[in-house]
Amino acid sequence: PDSGVQEVAADGVPTGRSGEAVKLVVVKKDPALTDDAVITFCRRHLTGYKVPKQVEFREELPKSNVGKIIRRELRDEARGKVDNKA
Repeated sequence: PDSGVQEVAADGVPTGRSGEAVKLVVVKKDPALTDDAVITFCRRHLTGYKVPKQVEFREELPKSNVGKIIRRELRDEARGKVDNKA
């Protein structure tokens, strides 16, 4: 899946039990890439607590003017605090 991923951002999302879980937001390079393939890849290469519980696919990630991924926007969306600015 590493070759099937164009970009990725990781963040914590609130959960009922443990407080936070890892969520990946992925921009696909390979349209056939699945969330199961991403999680399986992560299980092979990461420590258990770093393996994502959720994977979301998007067309693009929010970026600043200099091209940095704006993780705050992803975090706010996950928490339902999206500010609908035009």
